[in-house]
Amino acid sequence: MSVSIAGRADWLGNTHLQRLLSVLAEVGEEARVAGGAVRNALMGQPVADIDIATTCLPQETIRRAEAAGFKAVPTGIEHGTVTVIAGGKPYETTTLRADIETDGRRAKVSFGRDWKLDAERRDFTINALYAQADGTVVDLIGGVADIEARRLRFIGDPEARIREDYLRILRFFRFFAWYGDGRPDAEGLKACARLKDGLVQLSAERIWSELKKLLSAPDPSRALLWMRQAGVLTSALPESEKWGIDAIHGLTKAEKDLGWAADPLLRLEAIVPPDAARMKTLADRLRLSTAEAERLRHWALATIVEPKTTEGELAKRLYRGDRQGFVDRLRLSLAAARVRAVEDNDALLEAGGFSRLLAFALKWEKPLFPLKGADLTALGAVPGPKLGEILKNLEAEWIEAGFAPDRGALLERAAKALET
Repeated sequence: MSVSIAGRADWLGNTHLQRLLSVLAEVGEEARVAGGAVRNALMGQPVADIDIATTCLPQETIRRAEAAGFKAVPTGIEHGTVTVIAGGKPYETTTLRADIETDGRRAKVSFGRDWKLDAERRDFTINALYAQADGTVVDLIGGVADIEARRLRFIGDPEARIREDYLRILRFFRFFAWYGDGRPDAEGLKACARLKDGLVQLSAERIWSELKKLLSAPDPSRALLWMRQAGVLTSALPESEKWGIDAIHGLTKAEKDLGWAADPLLRLEAIVPPDAARMKTLADRLRLSTAEAERLRHWALATIVEPKTTEGELAKRLYRGDRQGFVDRLRLSLAAARVRAVEDNDALLEAGGFSRLLAFALKWEKPLFPLKGADLTALGAVPGPKLGEILKNLEAEWIEAGFAPDRGALLERAAKALET
């Protein structure tokens, strides 16, 4: 029985895409949509990127695309990839190929015309599907059946696929988190466990990119559980060892119930210890962005907030610290309390307290201290350490007073301080 994505993929009717597929299929050549776009269309999930596979050699792809009025960029021409810009949208267009040499990180390829060989070089059966211009799905290795069963399987021998690129270990769990159901494929899981030491060959950027995508899944808790069971989680994220992933399920439930967006950084914080030194080590090792590293640092430094804390006390902490760090702390505390509240009335009260404080923190805006050094010099103060100390003491008093003293009251206090 033939399967089609026609009617399930509005993007397939795009006139620029259809034109590109058409020009690449002229004079005995072929072109099909490949990989994730076909998979997601069959699963009813959004499609972000549309890739094309073709029998055209890279230079011929460029020639035909430009002749059709499209822009062609040789983004990975040594591997057969040309990015064609058609109607303002990029289409990664790759010549059919087979691997002739791999080293666990990259591959040398030869170009060909055999669609089955091209499919067999891919990682998982659900990613090795093609769709013709009319939407007819070409399935050469059983990917459609695996999609229907929500089953993730390596193509061929799992160990062989992993040795070609050790990143496929992390991709196995990432795709399971997004598309799998039940238990992971047993042979694939065993192969990941056996070959996990190969992860050290990968760049930090590739590892973090995969972990971040995994942590962005609707519910990554099952995938993380199997990663831990296989020893892969500790290999990729040693900070999680002896800390645990139990908080993830409660967090994802809170996200769903309370309308929070899936947040990979918050989920990362749920499975690692709030230790600033270890978070710096993690950020350096995985080469997190400055913003990501700072967020982890502020979360680790944020003091624990009790559910009975008043809004006024929290405001003082927010002023002295980082609001995002406290928001993260409160979200994780609220998610954990909601889990306990199922059987514990005290936890239900705690959840109410954390919810109240979180709402306050999210709308809180940092007040501006009314005085500056120039205000004190206008009163006769001499620039120097004493002026700075007076300003610091006045600000501390202002914070402790709940930010209530206005500029006039603070100037009076400053004048008295300068008299001593």
